[in-house]
Amino acid sequence: MRNPLSEKIVAIPPSGIRKFFDIVSEMKDAVSLGVGEPDFDTPWHIREEGIYSLEKGRTFYTANAGVKELRQEISAYVERRMGVSYDPVKEVMVTVGGSEAIDAAMRAMLDPGDEVLIPQPSFVSYMPCTILADGKPVVICLEEKDQFKLTPEKLLEKITPKTKLLVLPFPNNPTGAVMDRQELEQIARIVEEKDLFILSDEIYAELTYGHEHVSIASLPGMRERTVMINGFSKAYAMTGWRLGYACAPARILAQMLKVHQFAIMCAPTTSQYAAIAALRNGDKDVAVMRESYDQRRRYLLHAFKEMGLSCFEPFGAFYAFPSIRRFGMTSDEFATRLLQEEKVAVVPGTAFGDCGEGYLRISYAYSLDSLKEALGRMERFIRRLDGKG
Repeated sequence: MRNPLSEKIVAIPPSGIRKFFDIVSEMKDAVSLGVGEPDFDTPWHIREEGIYSLEKGRTFYTANAGVKELRQEISAYVERRMGVSYDPVKEVMVTVGGSEAIDAAMRAMLDPGDEVLIPQPSFVSYMPCTILADGKPVVICLEEKDQFKLTPEKLLEKITPKTKLLVLPFPNNPTGAVMDRQELEQIARIVEEKDLFILSDEIYAELTYGHEHVSIASLPGMRERTVMINGFSKAYAMTGWRLGYACAPARILAQMLKVHQFAIMCAPTTSQYAAIAALRNGDKDVAVMRESYDQRRRYLLHAFKEMGLSCFEPFGAFYAFPSIRRFGMTSDEFATRLLQEEKVAVVPGTAFGDCGEGYLRISYAYSLDSLKEALGRMERFIRRLDGKG
């Protein structure tokens, strides 16, 4: 029998995030800080709208690009929050989570051999999606000394005549890094000079602390070069509703829509009606959750300091990225031992690219009680490593 499998797919490793999650799900009394999922329930008025849509019998396909009313709300939200105007009919598409939007954008924009610049550490989907679209991933290693931001120097080092697309993953998962307007303006000048396009993943745009989120699409000359990705999972605690969206110039979005039409048809109808309620009346809910995350963020940083763990201060998303280099172990070894010895699950930094070696991703999208329990166990583990336990 001939090999039934695609060599390209076989060569792509599975997600490093899920490995520890799958183990901990079978482990009694384990505490997980590994998954980027809000511990809040979806706000009731959003759930209520989903329930109402079912009661009204709205169980049909929607337009491929999504319910028109939702696309109008997305357009209004993006203009209100990001300062960028998009035609809801021709430039907005509703997707099955932000991940589908990333995949569709790359499939629509890349020809075989086109190079995609991927700053790492970053979300696990960018590299596989590039490969699936027959592009060539080119990694830009972000460093703690730069606050894990993309610098003009690092960007210029990696640009070649084959470079077409830059992934801009800020606020960043896993580091929590953000980029301000001045820093984005420096990147925008290079993008324009080198005639590149941008995939701006802004799924954590609502979750910044002491920093106002700026979309690169709002800068002069960038709207026509940018595909803006966002969604409802993180800000509105709607992970299981599986709903995201893309905003892009009409000529790009039309081709993304083809990919979406043939692979997906349309995003879940019930979720779309719930999302309308989220955008219309969800600002207060987002503010409450953001304040709670900020409280947990500050608690986490204080706990790391108390246990002698070096950690860059995250200003976005809901992750911390402490360094474990001083222990002389790889990230995978540290995370494995922590799970085995103290039943605490965290994600090795290498799950987000080789540049994440020497770090762990710890999510603070969990309750304070869970954080306190996990960090107490982690402190006990570190004391043993330091010969104090």
